[in-house]
Amino acid sequence: LILSKAFSCPIIGCTTAGEIGKKYQNNGFVASAFSVEKFKFHPHLIHSLDQLNINTASDLLNKTLKELVFSKVINNKNMFGLLLIDGVSIKEELTISMLYRAFQNLPIIGGSASDNLNFAKTYVYHNGEFISNAAIFTVIETLMPFETFKLQNFTPLKDEMIVTESSIEKRIVYEINGDTAVQEYARIVKISPENLNANVFAMHPVMLQIGSEWYVRSIQTANDDGSLTFYCAIDVGLPLTVARSENFIGTLQNKVTELQCNLGSIELTLGFDCILRRLEMLKKGRQKQTEHELQKIKFMGFSSFGEQYNGLHVNHTLTGVSIGYNKDNQLGSIS
Repeated sequence: LILSKAFSCPIIGCTTAGEIGKKYQNNGFVASAFSVEKFKFHPHLIHSLDQLNINTASDLLNKTLKELVFSKVINNKNMFGLLLIDGVSIKEELTISMLYRAFQNLPIIGGSASDNLNFAKTYVYHNGEFISNAAIFTVIETLMPFETFKLQNFTPLKDEMIVTESSIEKRIVYEINGDTAVQEYARIVKISPENLNANVFAMHPVMLQIGSEWYVRSIQTANDDGSLTFYCAIDVGLPLTVARSENFIGTLQNKVTELQCNLGSIELTLGFDCILRRLEMLKKGRQKQTEHELQKIKFMGFSSFGEQYNGLHVNHTLTGVSIGYNKDNQLGSIS
């Protein structure tokens, strides 16, 4: 409410599992302001995610498209989308896939709002209110050069796991390879079932291949009934593969170098970094090195319950957008 009274411009935000500015922090606040001469934000609140299904999503998201007023026709070269969404809604997959389709393949990045590791209630911030069961989708026009990206540091191993019983709606896997999910997962990663916890899941996620690309599917909790709750929807018959962490700092350094090479001077990077990456970073004692690399691209963001990249909801991933500097100011200002 204080923010909305202090500023007349659009303000968006959400609750987190920790913030990332110059340093990683907890129970804090990070924010960035954007020049009205170089950026135009078109935020739209999507209410009642619990009522969103495959039948209603198309109408709702087409309505979102119509209600957003652009100064130009959508052009992937000077616009990108940013999604902040309730991280316990279990609606990220449907929302991001329909947005990506409705907005004509506009590049989209985003993060799922969090509440540390409580998994109870998360909120997005819009027009001076914190709202749960909702998402904010913002189309951002800019005259500055930019690049959206995703980063993960895992490679698949050979141990294949076939999901033999699951609930897509609840993101719960009951059986793997015909055995209780907890027992089979624990056997594969060679850890006793009673020792499974968030740190174990952070170090041993699973991966799914879509086309030629591999994507991380992370486990949230082990349940008393022997099932596993995931951060992403998992369908019966999906072949999953246990993943191995590969060079946490090295993969980040490579991405930072790539962004610097493509954009030159970077003014700001907005990013959404999975809470499991934070746990892995802390367990490996890599916080200072990570902060050093992120500051090279002026990173600002938060630890999330899930990340969005174009039409996909992913886990154990860093997604974001780096914004470069238009030195010559040749494009003028947005009218």
